[in-house]
Amino acid sequence: MVFMALRQKGTDMSASEIAKLHFSGAMAEAEASGLGHDSVCRSLLGLVVSKYLDSRSVADVQSELRFVAENCDPGTDFMFMRP
Repeated sequence: MVFMALRQKGTDMSASEIAKLHFSGAMAEAEASGLGHDSVCRSLLGLVVSKYLDSRSVADVQSELRFVAENCDPGTDFMFMRP
């Protein structure tokens, strides 16, 4: 609903901002429902993978997930980043 209100006001949002908005809402809803964040994150990840598979090959989705998994340490720079 917040997203729709922002769109009606003419505020353009980036893909990252849209995702953060909805992810925050899902986490808040999980807390309010007494559900763990892990179970909701797992469900969201499953939905993302399913959506990817609508337009991407299995190998491409696996490659995407592998990249994220191999680069998920917040204390480590991506291989392609400069010092």
